[in-house]
Amino acid sequence: MSVILEIKDLIVDYGIIRAIKGINLKIEEGTIVAILGANGAGKTSTIRTVNGIVKAKSGKILYNGENITNFEPYKLAQRGIFQSPEGRLILRGLTVEENLLVGAYTLKSNITESTNPDDTVEKVRKSARSVRNETLAEVYKLFPVLQERRKQQASTLSGGEQQMLAIGRALMGKPKLLLLDEPSLGLAPLIVQEIFKAIQTIASQGTTILIVEQNAYQTLKIADYVYVLELGKVKTEGKSADLLKDDQLVKAYLGG
Repeated sequence: MSVILEIKDLIVDYGIIRAIKGINLKIEEGTIVAILGANGAGKTSTIRTVNGIVKAKSGKILYNGENITNFEPYKLAQRGIFQSPEGRLILRGLTVEENLLVGAYTLKSNITESTNPDDTVEKVRKSARSVRNETLAEVYKLFPVLQERRKQQASTLSGGEQQMLAIGRALMGKPKLLLLDEPSLGLAPLIVQEIFKAIQTIASQGTTILIVEQNAYQTLKIADYVYVLELGKVKTEGKSADLLKDDQLVKAYLGG
């Protein structure tokens, strides 16, 4: 498999606080890679730096070989990198479907770049509209409850439904790399299982996933490879199946 994302010697500071201390990660295309660790380990700082929300002090982030360090999020979206953020950030005042359609805002520009220069504006619009509608149908198939409530105000959804909406909104951009920041945060166990099942389905359809999570056991069950952070450094890494067998590691670093 080819490496879709590589982080080299990444350092991130918040003022005088060094949150990330020279970490190195690799993510192969088509896999689920997890970043685990206790609170304050640097998990969210890492994924937000990948997505351009937090700026790196030094180091490199390479996407398909291109240096994307400190790119603005919209430029990353144009390249196929989308994030479902911690806290969901549902757009109040919009319906479920309107929230989803916001996630498709890059489709037209991406399709314009890939079409024949001689195509008419109307043809490009129809192409973008067709892809948008197909993607919306795929999201509704993955999360049927969103289709049932598509005309409902998004802010009235339950926590679990809002998490589905946040993931669905990211999927509307047709991501090549999907960043998931604490998707199980604050959710009931049954809903967590449903969310993680959906993540597996997304990965099985070819989307590469980088997930940051505190729910170590659930994440280890679905991830292909895991990095465990401690105080801004990679403490250990390996295949999830191997780390699951390491009781001492789980107790010390994963809250087991």
